[in-house]
Amino acid sequence: MAKTRAAARLWTAVLLMMLACAGGSVFAESLHAGYYYPESVTEEQYVSRAQNIPQATRESRLAFVSGVAKSVSERPYPPQRAMFAKGDEAQKLIIVSLYDNHMTTLAQARAVLALMTGVARTTQIMRELQVESIFNFLDFCKMLGFTELTVSDGRTYAHRIVIE
Repeated sequence: MAKTRAAARLWTAVLLMMLACAGGSVFAESLHAGYYYPESVTEEQYVSRAQNIPQATRESRLAFVSGVAKSVSERPYPPQRAMFAKGDEAQKLIIVSLYDNHMTTLAQARAVLALMTGVARTTQIMRELQVESIFNFLDFCKMLGFTELTVSDGRTYAHRIVIE
């Protein structure tokens, strides 16, 4: 009996190592889908007109997400959605609704991204680069080095935008 359990643990460890060595993507994806958002994920590609800025590092992406979280926490009402970065280099941005009747459709999620475009356009970096009237939130994500953005209502859908 003990040998059977030890063998099962060994095979489980080998399988996890194989998944992790397969570029990490299968393993990492299994950690996000079904945990932060529903398993079924639709996908599209967005070809950005922006380029990564030299300051685009893991730390800058985490600082951006922390800054948004701090700003949201200072409001007099609870946050409507959570935003966080995942991946080895914090290159995957995830936005999930915290309420049942918020971002219930992909169109509503796109409207939220449009609102976030307005906020991104007021940032100092966008004004300094003089691109605030050209770029949108996905372009801003590209500038920061995010390679994908997943939006979800947290219950019925998840949609990934691969940013190129």
